[in-house]
Amino acid sequence: MEDVLAVYKRPRNPDCPLVCLDEATKQLIKETRVPIPMKKGRAKRVDYEYERNGTANMFMMFAPLEGWRFVKVTDRHTAIDYAHALKDLCDIHFPNAKKITLVQDNLNTHKKASLYEAFPPAEARRIIERFEWVYTPKHGSWLDMAESELGVLSNQCLDRRIGDKKTLSSEIKAWLTYRNKHHTKADWQFTTENARIKLKHLYPTI
Repeated sequence: MEDVLAVYKRPRNPDCPLVCLDEATKQLIKETRVPIPMKKGRAKRVDYEYERNGTANMFMMFAPLEGWRFVKVTDRHTAIDYAHALKDLCDIHFPNAKKITLVQDNLNTHKKASLYEAFPPAEARRIIERFEWVYTPKHGSWLDMAESELGVLSNQCLDRRIGDKKTLSSEIKAWLTYRNKHHTKADWQFTTENARIKLKHLYPTI
């Protein structure tokens, strides 16, 4: 926990950007009847019946000091999908960074070995060395700022029925464009000093 909090206290460094990564699943739900649009004096009407249309996975990549985020929508959340998300992060989104500080939770696919499942050894090693790997503690995924940003995405954009992956991607793109245009950052307040007081029970007694 203190390792993560120490990383969050570092000043912004364009050569070594801080990026938090997390993922979430979105249930795709199709309407069985066309909703009746709202009009003056009457709310929109949506039938309670719906049709399940599979799921989509969302990789959230959030650079809190840059005011930048990106969501990669995939069909699944396998080790190979994760590996390609990291490749995009270092080669497309931050190609000029000397090192990317990557904060993530302990999900079983969030490991260096996933790169070797997706790419030849030399390429896997190249990508791995582009990152400084920082993990939140077990049961401490709330320390990952990407998890909070996923919560904002869910509340502002996805808290409704979305029927297919194409629509999901389109809606997320509009949300990303607005947030990135305004360089919306995270106001992280929790520090090591706070942790030693509020989470005193987690520390050994000496």
